[in-house]
Amino acid sequence: MVDSNNKFMQICIEIAKIALESGNPPVGAIIVFNDKILGIGVESGKSTGDITNHAEILAVKDTISNGKGKLLKESVMYTTHEPCIMCSYVIRHYKIPKIVYSLPVDFIGGDTSKFSVLKTEHVPKWGKTPEIVSGICELDSQDLNLEFEKLLNQKS
Repeated sequence: MVDSNNKFMQICIEIAKIALESGNPPVGAIIVFNDKILGIGVESGKSTGDITNHAEILAVKDTISNGKGKLLKESVMYTTHEPCIMCSYVIRHYKIPKIVYSLPVDFIGGDTSKFSVLKTEHVPKWGKTPEIVSGICELDSQDLNLEFEKLLNQKS
């Protein structure tokens, strides 16, 4: 039997490949409720010139545009990278109760950095901190990051 964390993270990795093909960091995110994907986000900040187009935010927006916004507070977000502080704010605002990611993000990660927006309890309206699972399919995501680094080095 395939572990659902691995199953859904593999979907995120396929989405991350699409982001990479467009010259973006290889990040893919999905929102899942009862084993059904409600929203998909493909990292597109570089290709669109809009820094807010992070995969996690786009997955939330897609869920809302699909008429499933009310289910966010009962869903799981899967993403290839630790949500940054910007994405973590969105996660906390919508009270997404569980986050599953592959790789940590240096300096600005919402879980592992000194700006741990995902873990703070200093914003009363955010309620309970989400459950966080990290390191899922980490090697696959690392491989995509190496491809992105090669792409960046070719452009410089």
